[in-house]
Amino acid sequence: MNEIKKVMLITPPYHAGVVESAGVWLNVGFVYIAGSLRAAGYDPIYYDAMSHWHKLETIGKRIEAEKPDVVATTAFTAGIVDALKVLKLAKEINPKIMTVIGNVHPTFCYEELFRDHADTIDYIVRGEGEETLVDLLDTLNSGGAASEVKSIVYLENGKPVVTPSRGYIKDLDALPLAWDLVDWPIYTYRTMENSRLAIVSSSRGCSQQCSFCSQQLFWQRNWRGRSPENFVGELEYLRDTYGVNVVMISDETPTLERERWEKILDLLIERNVGTKILMETRVDDILRDEDIMWKYQKANIDHIYVGVEATTQEALDIFKKDIKVEQSKKALDLINKYNIVSETSFVLGMPDDTVEKIRNTVELAKFYNPDLAFFLAIAPWPYSEIYPLLKPYVAVFDYSKYNLVEPVVKPKEMTLDEVRNELGLASKNFYMDKLMNLDKMSPEKREFMIKVTKIIANNSYLKEHMKGEMPEAMKKIFSRYGFEEPVASKEA
Repeated sequence: MNEIKKVMLITPPYHAGVVESAGVWLNVGFVYIAGSLRAAGYDPIYYDAMSHWHKLETIGKRIEAEKPDVVATTAFTAGIVDALKVLKLAKEINPKIMTVIGNVHPTFCYEELFRDHADTIDYIVRGEGEETLVDLLDTLNSGGAASEVKSIVYLENGKPVVTPSRGYIKDLDALPLAWDLVDWPIYTYRTMENSRLAIVSSSRGCSQQCSFCSQQLFWQRNWRGRSPENFVGELEYLRDTYGVNVVMISDETPTLERERWEKILDLLIERNVGTKILMETRVDDILRDEDIMWKYQKANIDHIYVGVEATTQEALDIFKKDIKVEQSKKALDLINKYNIVSETSFVLGMPDDTVEKIRNTVELAKFYNPDLAFFLAIAPWPYSEIYPLLKPYVAVFDYSKYNLVEPVVKPKEMTLDEVRNELGLASKNFYMDKLMNLDKMSPEKREFMIKVTKIIANNSYLKEHMKGEMPEAMKKIFSRYGFEEPVASKEA
């Protein structure tokens, strides 16, 4: 066996019209893995085929040109189909290329993957990849057996071999990152002019138990945070070296430890970092931090997503959100009070949902008054806690549709087309209502809402639902703020 040296990390070209409507987002996981590979003496290539909107033909030419020893890719459930196409392509170009895949779907669905794609996949990395991928390549280069490597799955005698887990990386501060491999000019945040956008991680893990989510299972409800100094120092480095002026924190709950999070806010303020920060956190952390929300604002926390998910206590309890309905409203009010963009989502299309229930949710969403709300179709991840409840109602088995946009679960009293239509109408009605209330917003939020609604109406998966003639009153509102064409009258 020839020495393994060049490793090509390829983000699969999967698109659902959701997050890419707001900006172009890099894969920070591969920045970490590339850093660890390089520190161990390997030659990593970071290739974000998704953000470049490259098709398989272009990806194939790049593989042929680079001649990698390894092609590695990553997949959540909706992206698994395209990820497998990338690995199959690599094998077709050169059967000697080692193929590796990781992330949440392969971590849990390895039996199905090896059953159906044994000729495409050589190794699956389970859990975090930085130490595992290096260990795998080191072991193979030294003539060792794959069985010696923890946290992988491979095929032997036609059956998957699952090696013991290695546990989680304890010192996140010590992980090297390969920021210099990123093709920076393509990463932008569409509501901000002259933006350069980075995805950053301040912590890993999730201590919550949301039944519909993959994160609690992937992280085993384990959470680790980077030190405030290390994290804020990285934001300064990205700003000074690559001109990054807006970052999205990829963590599920960066605010979990109050003392640590407040120290991050204090450092951002003291050092006048100035980078605009987009993030998500939990409703109860916002309520906990009511007395320091002014620090959020001063530290340039510009946009906060909190997962409300439902407007009835019954649904929240099924989702195991561990919050009360009234808490969600209060948290959103707090975010709004400090002129921070508030965002939430509502998971719909459950087995007991009806047209009436969905429409009631939209009215309650208006009452909650987030700046942005997304009405999502429940996705039956096959490894989630809620899957047994949803399984009898799953009507679509194409994983590429499990993207929170396409309904794949059929409620008892609705067709899939009815669910799809109601989700689109929900968004249209919510954003029409927001636009009719522009006069009640601060100038900053007003400008943001006009920009973001245009993006949603013209560049997202919702554009088909947002078509149609705008009411005369709304045309006048847009004209008043210098926007001559009404959002929803544009054709996609």
